[in-house]
Amino acid sequence: MSTSEVIIHPTSIVEKGAQLDSGVRIGPFCIVGPNVILGAGTHLQSHVVIEGHTTLGAKNEIFPFASIGKAPQDLKYKGEPTTLVIGDGNRIRESATLQPGTVQGGGHTTVGNGNLLMAYTHVAHDCIVGNDNIIANGVQLSGHVTIGNGVTLGGLVGVHQFCRVGDMSMAAGGSMIVEDVPHYCIVQGDRATLRGLNIVGMRRKGLSREQIQMVKQCYKILFTSGAPTVDAAIALCDEQGLLKEAVVLALTEFVRASTRGVTRPMQDISLED
Repeated sequence: MSTSEVIIHPTSIVEKGAQLDSGVRIGPFCIVGPNVILGAGTHLQSHVVIEGHTTLGAKNEIFPFASIGKAPQDLKYKGEPTTLVIGDGNRIRESATLQPGTVQGGGHTTVGNGNLLMAYTHVAHDCIVGNDNIIANGVQLSGHVTIGNGVTLGGLVGVHQFCRVGDMSMAAGGSMIVEDVPHYCIVQGDRATLRGLNIVGMRRKGLSREQIQMVKQCYKILFTSGAPTVDAAIALCDEQGLLKEAVVLALTEFVRASTRGVTRPMQDISLED
């Protein structure tokens, strides 16, 4: 068998118009709609439904009973040809649901590369999910949510509409996120509060000791210094030369850009190793 051969199990339905790149494998009892594009080497294990104007990149692995590209759960949706675009190398586990955008939300849901979406996860309409994220069992992303890169969301986490979850952050299992989670931070609880920095996550992503130390300093100024406003806290960071470091600047700009408000500490947290 050639690795470039497209294999479709005889019990599956691939509708006319669907585009299958080389090496696509479609297992038993799958349905692929007429406006679906599957990239090279993508594998649908069994009982997978992919419909709508949905594009998957290369080497994605889709596990049984996943539902991808079905109409969004938004009462305003009237069948418009909105899209769901998924990148390369993602693993989408059993019974996960990913839905396209809505006209009101810009029309697009996007998922990047190298993500693990575990069983029963839900990615709602108009979400933006970045790269290399681990989204554990039962995580529910409401509409218009933005997830950065290198994020870990523990089991049964819920994220409120329009919230942003920053790069290299982590949410403990069962957290209910109702405000933006800044880059590099750990949150926990209902409603989630900051519990410090994701030092392990930053190290794993290659941040140096010096960069992590500067992020710690910035965190303390932003969230524990008592500065009266966000702008005042960022000005203090600038005075200490912290904004010369790109990862620190990214944190302060994330906080400054928040429209829903930023998750805050429940109490002062020690940031010692």
